[in-house]
Amino acid sequence: MAAPTVSEPQLPVRARVRVRSWAAPGHIRTPWYLRGREGRIERALGAFPNPEQLALRQPADPVPLYRVRFTMAEVWGKAAETPTDTLDAEIFAHWLEPLDAA
Repeated sequence: MAAPTVSEPQLPVRARVRVRSWAAPGHIRTPWYLRGREGRIERALGAFPNPEQLALRQPADPVPLYRVRFTMAEVWGKAAETPTDTLDAEIFAHWLEPLDAA
């Protein structure tokens, strides 16, 4: 799982994305409960050293970080108490799959 070395944001605000369902070993910053879930880019936060590489004491490439917004319905399904409430999570670009047509 190679992270992109592009430091400029590639995903526009409001773009639909899916969090990859990787079961990667080691230090992972992406919550399990969001893997496979769909959300929208709320904002680009800039590029930061890849924490997965840092955890392995490797040189860390800068990777764009995004704030992604998910509805409770998307995260918890029918168990969501208030389906239209939202949750925001900061997720690195290599964990996101664009869903909107380019």
